[in-house]
Amino acid sequence: MTNQRQRPRRRGQGELEGLVLSALREADGPASAGWVQERLGGDLAYTTVITILTRLLAKGAVTRERAGRSFAWTPVSDQAGLAAHKMRKLLDGESDREAVLASFVTSLEPGDERLLREVLSRAKAEGED
Repeated sequence: MTNQRQRPRRRGQGELEGLVLSALREADGPASAGWVQERLGGDLAYTTVITILTRLLAKGAVTRERAGRSFAWTPVSDQAGLAAHKMRKLLDGESDREAVLASFVTSLEPGDERLLREVLSRAKAEGED
């Protein structure tokens, strides 16, 4: 019988981005990549944390400022903002926006459709002020 070591479960990019954003939101201010790595339990390589932070920067989900020879990172949006950005990016890549939005709305569960209508009504009311 061979002794096989269990490999840790591989996490998806979105899950890692969410974990990094959550860690940054727990910081008292701008945080270093090393702090984020430590906060996540140290099971991610430092270079992986830097890669995730750089991807989040490109998506507008974090900002960074020079701190010595490295950077300090600050979250701009939360997980909901990041998901909204992804949805907007997908929508922007489609030529028939109306068809995509119609398909999306008709596929919603009744509770989600009601919630979307409420959000749209609030946004419209705020725009009229």
